[in-house]
Amino acid sequence: MEKINLLAAWIGILAGLCSGVPLGLFFQNESWLGGYDSWKRRLLRLGHISFFGLAFLNLAFAATVSYLKLPIADIFWPSRLFIVAAVAMPSVCFLAAFNKSCRHLFFVPVLSLLGATGLLLVRGML
Repeated sequence: MEKINLLAAWIGILAGLCSGVPLGLFFQNESWLGGYDSWKRRLLRLGHISFFGLAFLNLAFAATVSYLKLPIADIFWPSRLFIVAAVAMPSVCFLAAFNKSCRHLFFVPVLSLLGATGLLLVRGML
């Protein structure tokens, strides 16, 4: 079961590296995407870094599950919710960069992360 989170983690790292390429190519242009402090540029940077942050959470989840040898029944939903968050957070960031109304979708990755972490603690570790 934890293999899917391990795969999601490495895909997230690759996506983070790839999404950083255009940001890195034009960072020296102070007016690119409206300047360093512009909404678009901040949300694109947040989406880029969220790939890495959520990849590391998926790595930590996979390592925890493997180390504690938790049963599949206890980790099914946390596993899926960590993956939902890993897809949803950068997606919402990138969407919101170009359509501000999409910022209202941030509840999806946030609740996914809270649910995954809470379930892991309650079902698997306490």
